[in-house]
Amino acid sequence: MTPRFLNKLYFLDNMAKSSFRSLRKASGGRYHANRDKRKFALANQSTFTKLGKRNTRKVRVLGGHQKTGLFSAEDVNVSDKKGKITKVKIKTVVENTANIQLVRRNILTKGAIIETELGKARITNRPGQEGCINAVLI
Repeated sequence: MTPRFLNKLYFLDNMAKSSFRSLRKASGGRYHANRDKRKFALANQSTFTKLGKRNTRKVRVLGGHQKTGLFSAEDVNVSDKKGKITKVKIKTVVENTANIQLVRRNILTKGAIIETELGKARITNRPGQEGCINAVLI
């Protein structure tokens, strides 16, 4: 087993992600920064919500507020055509237009098509940031 400090992918995954413009141009030239990096511009690590037993985490965000992230879940709040909401089990992820690899890994994201006990449904919220999964029947 490779130690963590020798694994290059570990470093790439844990690099700081910023919402500022890149310091490099498309041609490889360099932009000169007009200011330093700021704490509020840093992004959080991606939360790949998987299919499984419910597991959440709380994160402090700007202003001292808290955001609940969902690591894994097995239930979904499904809304039918009449507006009735039912909590049902998720069987599997069927389709995801964002990335085909997310279907293989059963990762739940906004816009993913899932198979439930009531039929196919599309996820309408961002589970990694909101702490629950909501969907509408297709």
